[in-house]
Amino acid sequence: MESITIMVKNEEKARMLSELLQALDFVTEVKFNQIGQLPASEENGEKADFFALAGIWEDRQIELEDIRRQAWPRQQ
Repeated sequence: MESITIMVKNEEKARMLSELLQALDFVTEVKFNQIGQLPASEENGEKADFFALAGIWEDRQIELEDIRRQAWPRQQ
């Protein structure tokens, strides 16, 4: 199953689009969020900015083998 998120500026047109989608036989569910409401995935915190962490390893000398050794230590 696939999912699509559509942002619409006008509430009236958003409702019209929602009704159109519900009329299609291959659409299983349509959720309508009012302006100002956050989607369920964002209710409990801020939206994460993936690119905010860019460059955090820039000045560190770390090798892939070191990461693997720490992640999967051999049990003796």
